[in-house]
Amino acid sequence: MAQYPVLGTAKMRSILQRLIARFCAVTAIAIVAIGASPMPEHWQAVLVAGDTAQPVFDNAIRAVALWLTEHGVAAADIHRLAASAGPHDPTTEPATLDRVLGRIASLHSRPGEGCFVFITSHGGRGLGIYLSRADEMLRPAALAQALSAGCGTGPTVVVVSGCYSGGFARAMAAPNRIILTAARADRPSFGCAAERTYTVYDSCLLGALPHATTWQGVFADTKICVEQREHQLGAEASYPQASFGATVRDLPLQF
Repeated sequence: MAQYPVLGTAKMRSILQRLIARFCAVTAIAIVAIGASPMPEHWQAVLVAGDTAQPVFDNAIRAVALWLTEHGVAAADIHRLAASAGPHDPTTEPATLDRVLGRIASLHSRPGEGCFVFITSHGGRGLGIYLSRADEMLRPAALAQALSAGCGTGPTVVVVSGCYSGGFARAMAAPNRIILTAARADRPSFGCAAERTYTVYDSCLLGALPHATTWQGVFADTKICVEQREHQLGAEASYPQASFGATVRDLPLQF
């Protein structure tokens, strides 16, 4: 009869611990692989300047459009809407509530595609983001519904830049969405003066985009920049907000 070695209790415990550790490591890798959204190969973008009271909003969507094209997003996939839209610029649609929501809902993102939405304007506390073209407010629930229709469960990045915009981060949270906002729901943001090129938040965001490697990095760098600018201005803190869904928490900044 074959003789098998008898293992002591300590050795058996050591072997079991190694097996358990290996199983846990493999399981963790599998969970990450299954849970994380794949990096989109193609992006569609909607950029909205909601007001004409100051040029900062139009300036911001022009700058973001330029950054997107420089990073490989086709011009045909960048949809611009502005309160100032007119016959002088056929590439920009009027930023009415129906047009904004309809454009986002019509993106019809396919597998391998991502959605990027950038909205900059004035905001009202508990009211949403102002669209001056038809004197309307864009609210979180309506935007979330349009995102579900146009982007589905694909990776989606939304930037809402305006006073009191933090409610968008809470109300629109989803596993596939990254939501960045310029301020907490009870705080204004700053920099809408006519002599400025961009608002404080938009300027800081545009400064962060060329250097960050992830959207987490964009948020962190933008937040630090805003805090520094507000300190210089002696302004009340706006507290930029963010929501990172479970499947896009570490999404790289790549287009």
